[in-house]
Amino acid sequence: MRWFRRAPALHVAVDEGTGPVVVLLHGLASSAVTFDNVVPLIADSHRVIALDLLGFGDSPRPEGATYSMAEHSAAVMRTLRRLGLRGPMVIVGHSMGALIAIRIAAMRPRWVIKVVVVSPPVYVTPEAVGDWRDRAALGLYLRIYDYLRANKEFTMRAAAGLARLSPIKNLLDVSERNWTPFVLSLEHAIESQTTVSDLARVRVPVELVYGSIDPFLAPAGIELAESMRMVTAHRVEGGDHVIRKRMARVVASAIG
Repeated sequence: MRWFRRAPALHVAVDEGTGPVVVLLHGLASSAVTFDNVVPLIADSHRVIALDLLGFGDSPRPEGATYSMAEHSAAVMRTLRRLGLRGPMVIVGHSMGALIAIRIAAMRPRWVIKVVVVSPPVYVTPEAVGDWRDRAALGLYLRIYDYLRANKEFTMRAAAGLARLSPIKNLLDVSERNWTPFVLSLEHAIESQTTVSDLARVRVPVELVYGSIDPFLAPAGIELAESMRMVTAHRVEGGDHVIRKRMARVVASAIG
């Protein structure tokens, strides 16, 4: 609780445009460049603010941080307060950033008028899933994450290889400087998530955007999110986990 009260302000990578406020939150092991294809589509009609999340990009990596969902959310809210923003705003989150966006919308309902969640890794416990295939998929994700944490050199090499193939420069970064934020965020914000219960507390429209071939999405989690009354889903055929130009247009449309 003491850390929560002194959460650090984050690096504001983008603050441009005028009009309704849109806040952009990237995913694990990335930075505000995640939204490079989105910002040009909305900056003419919105004030667009893109943050680097705690431990990533040019944001601080405070000693003693556990990179829990509470700490990530607290740092975002501290930054928005410093910018003089307490609503109304649209919060857009990609991957882990989507989980943070949902948490903030649940905690600060007067701040948020819409949530746009892109490629959210909504996971439930394998035991809670009826279909054996979905249950097996969830178990596989957890085993993969265990392997990534336990094999640092492999994970860094794999991330560097994927980064070279990415259509967005500097999209993925797993390195010595952010290894601790990476592994702790993976464990404490993604694997130990409470996204389903957070989503149930949200009282504003939620626009769900995801690609049909995204390897990081658990079908059971997406289906559960789609079934909630405030959620409108947008499935991008052929889309993967990256916000490429086609998906960016869907995201911009969902922002409104």
